[in-house]
Amino acid sequence: MTRHYLDVDDLSANELETVLDLAVEYKEKQREGVPHPDLERRTLGMLFQKPSTRTRVSFETGMTQFGGHAIFLGADDIQLGRGEPLKDTARTLSRYVDAVVARVFSHENVEELARYASVPVVNGLTDDAHPCQTLADLLTIREYAATTDGSSSNALDGVSAAWVGDGNNVCQSFAIGCALAGIDLTIATPSGYGIDEDVIDRAADLGTAPTITTDPAAAVEGADVVYTDVWISMGQEDERDLRLGDFEGFRLDERLLTNAPDAAVMHCLPAHRGEEISEDVLEGERSLVFDQAENRLHAQKALLAWLLDR
Repeated sequence: MTRHYLDVDDLSANELETVLDLAVEYKEKQREGVPHPDLERRTLGMLFQKPSTRTRVSFETGMTQFGGHAIFLGADDIQLGRGEPLKDTARTLSRYVDAVVARVFSHENVEELARYASVPVVNGLTDDAHPCQTLADLLTIREYAATTDGSSSNALDGVSAAWVGDGNNVCQSFAIGCALAGIDLTIATPSGYGIDEDVIDRAADLGTAPTITTDPAAAVEGADVVYTDVWISMGQEDERDLRLGDFEGFRLDERLLTNAPDAAVMHCLPAHRGEEISEDVLEGERSLVFDQAENRLHAQKALLAWLLDR
């Protein structure tokens, strides 16, 4: 049966651990220069409606390292941009490629692609979810936990995390990922900017619903990692002045981190320095930001290998 990855809970807790373990293996092989052509002669179709740096480059590079091939398909490069139905695109691509990664606006679009595709569909980002980012985040937290407490590299259960800022697509997938992994998560957002209720319910069904607050100082207290993202995402530029006012006090800076003196700092990038995060924190010793960026490559390679060679 074809498996898709549209959000983190398309994996079970055991499957998530398997994918993260595989990511560790691929990261070690890549760093040691060990060839791993595990998807040789396989092709990944990359359907993108949104601009991208990390998602595009990491998937394309990963397929090259696997001995396979990736084809970038911008919305204006194919007939989808001229009105062809998604279901026709999905069925056609399935005859050519071995998997599809889609970075689109509406989450319903990836759901429709998955409904009609006969090959795995991976959500490269939608307005509701960013599950590939969460895989990289969890891999990064595993590595950090192992270096700080001497635990095994797969130790996530019992880690404490805080999210400060907008309850956006990255936050929502991270909440699901934390629930699957056993991470204790607190989310602090201004009133009106929280995550969807159905995401809280899904996390609760997985066993660990996040704690919700509007107090960023309380949220980060005692946290092992503190995570933030931009306050103004693509398509929200006309809300800039409103959002900057509403998010006052939610900047991840040294003042806020006095409440979490031992916490590492995470951000999925791109960052708006001086808005959601200060320059000195982003570039400081406690930052895991560029480890997260690198781990997009290794985590996504593991996901593709798992989906295609199950």
